[in-house]
Amino acid sequence: QVQLVESGGGLVQAGDSLRLSCAASGRTLSSYVMGWFRQAPGKEREFVAAIRSSSGITYYADSVKGRFTISRDNAKNTVYLQMNSLKPEDTAVYYCAAGRTWSTLIATTNSYIYWGQGTQVTVSS
Repeated sequence: QVQLVESGGGLVQAGDSLRLSCAASGRTLSSYVMGWFRQAPGKEREFVAAIRSSSGITYYADSVKGRFTISRDNAKNTVYLQMNSLKPEDTAVYYCAAGRTWSTLIATTNSYIYWGQGTQVTVSS
């Protein structure tokens, strides 16, 4: 069992930056694929970014490519999402998730087995 806890959300203005953290307990994250998703009010949960367990290969949604960076520190059992040039449309609850397999379905929620409770990010215009 893996417990994931997100932190770092908040209220910022358009153009600002935030760094989200996802700390894990229960098991080491080093063997898991890690992902970030977000969900805005009234919308489906959508994929943001993912990072492979060993190689560090990353994958991003087109909407955040070039602005967001996912990284991991296996020694600290933590995954990060650096968000730059934030836009009002980035407003959502952000969730981190852990999965076992890197595949063509990595951007789908079904690829992940453990989820955090989420952290709110609000970007004002």
